[in-house]
Amino acid sequence: MKKLTAIAVRQAKPRDRDWKLSDGHGLYLLVKTNGAKYWRMKYRLGGKEKLLSIGVYPDYSLEEARQIAGDARRALKKDNRDPSAEKQAEKLNRIKVSENSFQIIAREWAENNKQWSDSHYHRVVTSLEKDAFPSIGTRPISEITPPELLAVIRKVESRDALDVASRILQRCGSVFRYAIQTGRAISNPATELKGALKTRKVQHVASVPRKELPGLIQAIENYDGSPITTNALRLLMYTFVRPGELRGAMWKEFNIADAEWRIPAERMKMDTEHIVPLSRQVLEVLNNMDSISGDNELVFHGERSRKNPMSENTMTYALYRMGYKRRATPHGFRATASSILNEEGFNPDAIERQLSHTERNSVRSAYTHHARYLDERRTMMQWWADYLDSLNSNIVLMKTTAIS
Repeated sequence: MKKLTAIAVRQAKPRDRDWKLSDGHGLYLLVKTNGAKYWRMKYRLGGKEKLLSIGVYPDYSLEEARQIAGDARRALKKDNRDPSAEKQAEKLNRIKVSENSFQIIAREWAENNKQWSDSHYHRVVTSLEKDAFPSIGTRPISEITPPELLAVIRKVESRDALDVASRILQRCGSVFRYAIQTGRAISNPATELKGALKTRKVQHVASVPRKELPGLIQAIENYDGSPITTNALRLLMYTFVRPGELRGAMWKEFNIADAEWRIPAERMKMDTEHIVPLSRQVLEVLNNMDSISGDNELVFHGERSRKNPMSENTMTYALYRMGYKRRATPHGFRATASSILNEEGFNPDAIERQLSHTERNSVRSAYTHHARYLDERRTMMQWWADYLDSLNSNIVLMKTTAIS
């Protein structure tokens, strides 16, 4: 029988009925009426004629189809193995692997966390889709090794996104733990990576621990210096923005009606506009400042010139006068707020966004847009202001009780 040629296969045209082009030894090309072309091989096993579906042309060339058909004939002749049955078994195995892939199990794990809010669910799944699935999503979860998972984390770290890398590792660890609990894995490679993550060198600033916070609030309320300084310290505690962001605050940045302070990108460390939801207490502070600097461009102007912002040392010096030298700094208010809000169970991502901790790359910056978690942040900032006021109320109550 004359063998097929690549040209003949390519030029085979559809007809009114399906037709075949034979290559010999049972291999042929089936040409369908719609123009589709399929490689098939007829063979006999146990006295019965059977058919092996090899694949679609041009996904499989003539040479590739011959190679597969030849392998099937040799297996059939040598070991009496049924090539069609083996192909079906391989297909079933691929389906099984797919069902046990990291991606499928990760989505199942996320779906089972019914206690999550919709927004948190979206954040978790999106982070895995972006940083984990491209590398290990299709891999059988039981076959993923610690070095393989570490490679995923290193890619995130290469963006200088160390906090994100830590969260990805934590979430991957939870997925592996769920796989173990449901009988689809026997080990958790994430536990083998303890200590492997890069850490950012942190320069700690003096901050007041929670138990000493009432005393600091009392000291600020009793401060006998400039009312501009007192109100600046109050606003700094309520908003925990960076001291430089507060000193340069301009009245035009505040929207009293919407209770928002929008700090423009050019005044932010990360060059991204930052929204600070304003609590009732902050609005009261601004009302106090309106009578002092309401006719000025700057909210907290300097003592010598209303055109210049408050000196960067003014609030630090005031804390020194209150007895907090080396015990507290204006920048340390941020650490105190972060610690307490995390202890109280607020969303860590919302806390980080309110602290304006934005990653230094454009893709991530777009993802962590300045308005993300804004509703959560409004609730959180009002809770924080109420909490500080409750500490101040406790101080007043204790003093009154002692006098009586």
